[in-house]
Amino acid sequence: MKLNRNDYPRPQFRRDDWIMLNGEWEFEFDDNADGVTRNLPSGNVKLGKKINVPFAYQYEASGIGVYEKHETVWYRRTFNIDKAHQGKRALLCFNGSDYITDVWVNGKHALYHVGGCAPFKADVTQYLTGGENVIVVRCVDYDDPTQPRGKQSWAGHRFGCWYVPTTGIWQSVWVEFFGDDCADEFTLTPDIDKMTIAGEITTLRGKADEAEMVVTYEGKQVKRARISLDGKHTPYSIAIAEKDEVGDGTLWSPQWPHLYYIDLTLYCDGKAVDVAHTRFGMREISIDDNGYITLNHRRLYQRLVLDQGYWKDSGITPPSAQALKDDILAAQAMGFNGARKHQKLEDPYFYYYADELGFLTWCEMPSAYNFCAREQHNLDAEWREIVTTARAFTSVVCYVPLNESWGVRKIRVNKDHQNFAASMYYATKALDNSRLISTNDGWESVDTTDVIGVHDYASAGDGFEQKYRPENYDLLYPQGPKMIAKGSTAAGKPVIFTEFGGIALDSSAVGENWGYGKNATDADDLYSRLENLMAGVSKCPFQGYCYTQLTDVQQEVNGLLDEDHKPKADFARLKKIFEI
Repeated sequence: MKLNRNDYPRPQFRRDDWIMLNGEWEFEFDDNADGVTRNLPSGNVKLGKKINVPFAYQYEASGIGVYEKHETVWYRRTFNIDKAHQGKRALLCFNGSDYITDVWVNGKHALYHVGGCAPFKADVTQYLTGGENVIVVRCVDYDDPTQPRGKQSWAGHRFGCWYVPTTGIWQSVWVEFFGDDCADEFTLTPDIDKMTIAGEITTLRGKADEAEMVVTYEGKQVKRARISLDGKHTPYSIAIAEKDEVGDGTLWSPQWPHLYYIDLTLYCDGKAVDVAHTRFGMREISIDDNGYITLNHRRLYQRLVLDQGYWKDSGITPPSAQALKDDILAAQAMGFNGARKHQKLEDPYFYYYADELGFLTWCEMPSAYNFCAREQHNLDAEWREIVTTARAFTSVVCYVPLNESWGVRKIRVNKDHQNFAASMYYATKALDNSRLISTNDGWESVDTTDVIGVHDYASAGDGFEQKYRPENYDLLYPQGPKMIAKGSTAAGKPVIFTEFGGIALDSSAVGENWGYGKNATDADDLYSRLENLMAGVSKCPFQGYCYTQLTDVQQEVNGLLDEDHKPKADFARLKKIFEI
């Protein structure tokens, strides 16, 4: 069955006027890198293959499904602007394209972007015609370990816990329409003590002179505010309600995922030129004076599952928005209250449904693997884009700039590596000071972190209580590497057990397929092994855990769900085990 992604691609900031560009495009490999010489940017040259956008050519859902190295690929398609949208300005939007993307519209270069995970867009009004338009896209994706890759192999083959790569467009492409100006960025940060929201409205063209925000809760208007805009960037602060009027009854939490809705309208000389719809939860995540992580000033124990976001036929591209919702519901049914989304910024519907369902999420930077100035630049630039995107979602409670010292292999002793980690921490705080940060999750944690994540794939939980005593932290080697980097200290910071388990079933772990440690012989053996691990975890002073992992991913078959995202074990039994 052919997969189609026709849902509105950016649910967290929705406009009413838009057209989808997903579906069949012309496609071509360009192994000689001579597409420009052959005049492909003009749009006048048809390409020889077909591809189903937004799925990468390496996966079956694309209609191609060949795992071959092709660094440069081209896309082409035509589309029409209907009469209802003619005379309006147009934004061409991409939710994700890996890695270097150039776009031409009707033969004119319209857009250039570097980065594999973050969304990007451009005003293409000046390039469009009222009739048929042609869009051409070139993507270049090198096997370069200084390029943020996450779990994509750079060796020409999959190996260990690195998988078939993704090249080119892998998330939705669409055009949306507005008047003389539009909201380019809209940030908001809730303050549950003052019952306010504050942030900044950034307009694309600086022409809008006024904004109106209408805030509703459970279908009733609670606030209407008119804001005078001052150029392209205007800070704002709005009181939603008096604290005494609402108490904790409208705060967002996993138990009660209450959401407020906002309609944002921009005006030029009294005329509405842009309308967008969003939503948010009133919630606060912090660390109290005693070192405990709190949500809305109450201690929070995080029961997370590691979620890599891969599908058998479509790779890192979800087959549908519903598939993301189903994964969250499955995780909740197994006793988890959140997920650490591993080594990728996920499709926005994941966070959208997490907000709606009360599911905590961690946002992580895809790693690069060769420390140098180029790697630092690539990581820093893309991470800023990712944080700018992720901060719009209530469910995101923690950022992970680095994982297991990947890309900073000498961080335990090398000041350059430690200083780079610190720069990632402070850059994140400058963009969003309302979430926690686990700077180098797994081991070799530096002082510039809010929480310490520990990875330990011990086959049993026996001995955890003695091993993970706080007085041992600074000297501990949980999985080979040292828990704390040289010159740093745990210093009372909250510790979360952010990777463990990874148990595969014997029936799955055959050939190149693998799991961590000893395989479970059957479901009953799996339950017994999990009970032992969780008993050990429950005796430790951790403030949460993250079990590896939600699904099988290609050769790594240690998921609680298989590669088709179907359960391997009984959810009710698992829930009793994981809800410690």
